[in-house]
Amino acid sequence: MTSPPGGAPGLDRLLSDPTRLAIMSVLCAAEWCDFAFLRSEVSLSDSALSKQLATLRKDGYAEQRRTYLGRVPKTTVRATDPGRTRFLEHVEALRLIVERAQRPQPGDRG
Repeated sequence: MTSPPGGAPGLDRLLSDPTRLAIMSVLCAAEWCDFAFLRSEVSLSDSALSKQLATLRKDGYAEQRRTYLGRVPKTTVRATDPGRTRFLEHVEALRLIVERAQRPQPGDRG
């Protein structure tokens, strides 16, 4: 887990990118996800999704599997266990930031 310099503990630098955060949110909701479904859910082109998935795979957040139905290739993707853990920790850190912003601070008028 990496926090940006001066960032909140628990925030993950890789997941600070909204596109990768959206991809991981879909992947964490399923065991395996069809590439075409994922592309549709996050509204990316094939090449843009492939590039983001390459980054997530390289850092151990996701894995990809290519199978064939007859002669038709099928690509599926899933979040790894460490990737799910990092995602959930990042989401919890974001939740705490939002929660803190909603609480009145001592000395605030209101």
